[in-house]
Parts: sequence; C-alpha cells; structure tokens
Amino acid sequence: MTSPHRAADRSRSTSSELLDLPVRRLTVEDLAACSDLAESRGWSREEHKWRLLLTAGQGYGVDAPDRPGALIGAFVLTSYASLPGPGASGSAAGYTAISMVLVAERCARQGLGRRMMVHAIAESGDAVPFLTATENGRPLYEQLGFTSVGRLTMLTGHFSAAGPEGPPSPTGAAEAVEHTPRVRAANASDMQAVRAFDAPAFGADRTELLARLPAFADRFVVAEASDGSLTGFAASWPNTRNTVVGPVVAEDLRTAQALIADLGRHAPGEIRFDVDARHEELETWLRAHGLNGEFGCTLMVRTAPDLPGRPARRFAPYSVALG
Repeated sequence: MTSPHRAADRSRSTSSELLDLPVRRLTVEDLAACSDLAESRGWSREEHKWRLLLTAGQGYGVDAPDRPGALIGAFVLTSYASLPGPGASGSAAGYTAISMVLVAERCARQGLGRRMMVHAIAESGDAVPFLTATENGRPLYEQLGFTSVGRLTMLTGHFSAAGPEGPPSPTGAAEAVEHTPRVRAANASDMQAVRAFDAPAFGADRTELLARLPAFADRFVVAEASDGSLTGFAASWPNTRNTVVGPVVAEDLRTAQALIADLGRHAPGEIRFDVDARHEELETWLRAHGLNGEFGCTLMVRTAPDLPGRPARRFAPYSVALG
C-alpha cells in the first residue's frame, strides 16, 4: 500500500513537472488538439471559432508529455492597437484579450492555469489585458490583479418575431419613419464605414477582425438612416449548438433591435446572445422575443480602471473571447 507521504510526494513531483513544461505557440495545425481539450472539459468543440482565434490572434499551449499531439493547457491572446490621431484615449500600448484558458482535468489545481495566465500577462507587455471570466476562473484572475468592470448574461432560444416593439418612436408618423433604420446585407463597399463607426465604439483598432467578418459570419448586416449614413452593423456566425449574434454595434437601442431582429429571422435555429448588464432594456426585449438563460460571466481588466470606447453603442461582443 502506498503511504500518504509517498502519494503527497508524487503529487508534488507531478505538479513540479507540469510547471516545467514549455509553453509554446500554437498554429492552425493545432486546431483539433484545441477542440479536443475544450471538449474534454465539457465545452463545445467550436472549431469555427478556434480557427478564427488561431489565425487572427496568437494561441499558446502546453503539450501533453504522455500523449503525442494532445494538449494539457491552452489559451489565446488577441491584440488590439490603440486608435491613432488626436483625441484618442486609453492605453498607448493597446489592449490584449485573453481567452480560451483551458487546463486538462487531470492537471487541474496543480498551478498550470496560473502559470499560463502569468505567461499571458507577460506576453501582453505594456498592453492592457482583459478577459471574460466564469465564476470558476474569477478567483484566480482576481489574485493576478484583474478587476471586474462589467457583466454579461448568455441568452439562448429561438428568436420570435412576435413580441413588444422597441422604445417609443418620436411623436408623429413622419418622425417615426425618419427614425426607423433600414437594415440590409453588408457588402464590400460598407467596410470603410463599418470600421469608422466601430473604432470609437470599441475604443481600439480591430480592423483585422472586422475584415474577417464577412467570411466568418453567416449573415452580416448594416443599418442606415434615411440619408444613407451608417448607424450600426451586426453579424451572426455558426457555433456548435446555435447561431451566435455578435458583434452588434449601433447608435441606439432601436437600431440594435432592428439589426438583431433581422439576424434572428434569418437564423436556422436557436440563437445565442451575450447581453451586457448595462443594456437592461435590450435584455428585457430579448427575453420577450423567446430568449432566456441565467448563465453569467464577468468582464475583467488589469492595469486600467476600465476598457475604452462607448459601451452605450456596444450591444453585443464579437465573441466573449474577443470583446
């Protein structure tokens, strides 16, 4: 029989060996290994999203020492440059989204997650790191200096066209027509306006991710005012179990609702919407249109009091992994 002391020594040795394993950069060739690791922890495989993250961002992983081709840990960094020009605010070094932090079950609670997070912070350099935390991960992130700056709730369901309308229109039929946005499919000629509209709302430059949106999304739409100016944009993309709606960036709630309604009508099945707690009216509207859920996560940031941009115009993230 193995003595308790020998078992404890072996556990400490195993933990020490894990912390000595190198963290290496991942490529799209590691897509299957990342999906396998996610699935082993009860997450969806999400290969469509993993492919975007590994090509638009930089993945990092720890190879399983006893299983060639497998990973025992992984995370992704996605960098955003600060906005150029006068009047730009926020971190001069930009921002880094830390996402998909995963540790194999057999290696859990042995310090590997902390080690990967320390590596992620170091790789971020002077950029402000931020992330979206589950309740399980939040204590570790707080220990590493991250603070809460927001809350998201994941809602899912079949979008129903029946339901309450948006906020009251301006008085008078003519004013109501004037205010009603026209929603249409986006095209290549819209991209410059989309980037210009997104930059002050997001508060950092995500040109590369926006350029990938037409290929990544199943549907990509824009909203226009009566004079043809862009007043918002949104997209929906396929996930393992549903269609994720995001990003949604709009000048006001009514425009956001018009964009979401279009995407909801075109979705082949259930949709998922990660709604910001700051948009209480939108959450009420979404629930009235068939979505529900209580699973929440926390937006956290390190070395800065908050994230930049205009949260009043950000109605849904591109993905919780990306902000």
